[in-house]
Amino acid sequence: MPFHNTDGVRYLTFDIFPKNVIHAVFTRQGGLSPDPWSSLNVGGTVGDEHPRVRENRYRSFAALGRSRESMFDVWQVHSPDVVIANAAHPRFDERPEFKADAIVTDNPQVTLFMRFADCTPILLVDPKKNTVGIVHAGWQGTVKRAAGQAVKTMQAAYGSNPADILAAVGPAIGPDHYEVGADVIEQVRYSFGNAADALLPDHAGHVHFDLWAANKLVLEQAGVGAVEVAGLCTACHPDDWYSHRAQRGKTGRFGALIALQ
Repeated sequence: MPFHNTDGVRYLTFDIFPKNVIHAVFTRQGGLSPDPWSSLNVGGTVGDEHPRVRENRYRSFAALGRSRESMFDVWQVHSPDVVIANAAHPRFDERPEFKADAIVTDNPQVTLFMRFADCTPILLVDPKKNTVGIVHAGWQGTVKRAAGQAVKTMQAAYGSNPADILAAVGPAIGPDHYEVGADVIEQVRYSFGNAADALLPDHAGHVHFDLWAANKLVLEQAGVGAVEVAGLCTACHPDDWYSHRAQRGKTGRFGALIALQ
């Protein structure tokens, strides 16, 4: 899971994926936004000016050698909904047309793109069917099993065998920082049943939710053959990641993308 730096844009990649898969989870470094969004903010709904957000997105794509016109993103709404991206749909200055929290494609001319600030980025690759996916999973997307729905869509749309799919769970708020209340605890228990206790660790008398482990379990229960977990907490590493909780909502969004070469 190495970090890279291209023209000041810092990002990480995952060793689990084959070389023909272009992917990155971008840090907050290498952009031009001022505080409190400094610096590579790609979130257009957090108060930053749109020309800066647009340029930060351009820089992200350029760092990976992807055309800005290849972008396909969605309006993320904490759902289990999945969109199949048959063609690019660049809308750098507009709200995305589709509401969903997972995207899949088998088109090498399409770059899947999402934004995060504590929620879990999940990247999916089926190297046999040459298809990729990306998922945004906060606590709601996790208990709704958004990653599992993405796997099911890859099966239905492309004939993927889940055992062939490789998955990476990116930086997200860690269990040490993610205290949750009774409403979340109830839904975690409903979704995960007997496995819920292990996903709700106690920290100094307070219940926390382990998004990393929960999404890994969702992927494994969906039949995914291999899962790599970054294990990087967004709240612990503010130099690299935006954290909605640690920065009390006054922060940006870091990006993640994936595409076939």
